Amino acid sequence: MRPLALLPRPGRARRAVLLCAGVLTGGVFGLAFWVDRFGRRERVTDADALVVLGARVLPGGVPSGALVARVEQAAALYHRGVAPWLLLSGGVGAHPPSEARVMLQLAVAAGVPASACVLEEDSHSTEDNARFSARLLRERGARRVVVVSDPYHLLRARQGFRRQGLEVATSPASIAGRMRAVDRAYWTVREAFALLLHPRLLWARAPGGR
Repeated sequence: MRPLALLPRPGRARRAVLLCAGVLTGGVFGLAFWVDRFGRRERVTDADALVVLGARVLPGGVPSGALVARVEQAAALYHRGVAPWLLLSGGVGAHPPSEARVMLQLAVAAGVPASACVLEEDSHSTEDNARFSARLLRERGARRVVVVSDPYHLLRARQGFRRQGLEVATSPASIAGRMRAVDRAYWTVREAFALLLHPRLLWARAPGGR
């Protein structure tokens, strides 16, 4: 075996690749840790509106477990008096009707009056959720919101809504019994990659820089 000192040094290109790989790996797992820690905490404050982010609708218009859990959490907050109305955000995915319309049915079944629900049915991404919801919120004079979604989704969602100039608190929907630890880890790392691919989100601050 050749002594380490006599081994050829890697070329500049190879060193650059190794450095980038190290930075990327550290960045992803560092962000994943932040995503996970952030999503585990309840950050509810009194707000002008509750914003519920959509999730998959199954064939026949059946709500996915994520969709049910998000609406149940928002309904509980509504009944606690956190906010006077709900904005249900989600367009038509692989199966109609829209996520928002399915959430409306769930919300009414959970005791939320239909008159206290506003639908946003055009969005197909978290960025859409924030942009289209912000327009409806401003039309109704809402500036402070509580965003409800799965825990691993909340950091990116909060940053997206902050970029729209809103004051944002977050509330995690329960994933107990519907998501294995390995699945949660996968989605958490996936969210970290999404944040790395959209670094402008990381710099979003609350109105007034808070």
